[in-house]
Amino acid sequence: MHRVEHVMGFPVSLRVDDEDLPESAADAVFAWLREVDDRFSPFKPDSEVSRHGRGELDSHELSDDLAEVLDLCEHYRIATGGAFDVRLPGRALDPCAVVKGWSVQRAAELLMAAGAKSFVLNAGGDVVAAGGPWRVGVRHPEHADKLCTVLALTDGAVATSARYERGDHIIDGRTGLPATGLLSLTVVAATLTEADSVATAAFAMGARGIEWAASLPGCEVFAVDAGGQVLRTEGFPVAREPSAAA
Repeated sequence: MHRVEHVMGFPVSLRVDDEDLPESAADAVFAWLREVDDRFSPFKPDSEVSRHGRGELDSHELSDDLAEVLDLCEHYRIATGGAFDVRLPGRALDPCAVVKGWSVQRAAELLMAAGAKSFVLNAGGDVVAAGGPWRVGVRHPEHADKLCTVLALTDGAVATSARYERGDHIIDGRTGLPATGLLSLTVVAATLTEADSVATAAFAMGARGIEWAASLPGCEVFAVDAGGQVLRTEGFPVAREPSAAA
């Protein structure tokens, strides 16, 4: 089974190698992601996130899902000393950095509940997989036609935060300025909820975020700093050596 749809502002591709998995399992994945987009997008004025951000919904009126997402946001705000913050002054509430990984991980769990054992779900370059090993390429932060590493992913997730797609869009909440200490930072973890949140939070911290992310249990890190130097943890599951990032 192979499906691709454009959801939440980026392409989402699903490959399932289980021959007997019903098409309805993929339908459920994309229906869930469309629901997330409707409920949690800060760009839709009627979404739950937008209404909460404007003060129309207090904390006691939030859905359990949004309460969980905001708890995760607060966890990473505290853990990074405020570098990661979804409530920046002068800006609307924007938990997208957590919502993406959290929602795609939930979609993967829907697949597994339906009986999928071997699949890859790729959401705009962030990947959750099962039944590998799968080979996942990480784009070179300065050359769009090159990879800086290829990793082997069996059961788990990988996410990358970088400046190459959307420019300096990740803000250091401590300064209110774009985080520019890194070119890219990739995290491998057990879930995409953690991998995506940690990658963004660490990127917001700048160069110090590499050590912070690497200190977290179960997280492996591959980073390219602003000078082009490659740093990676010993357990990062490299399938092929970096080609030209250094």
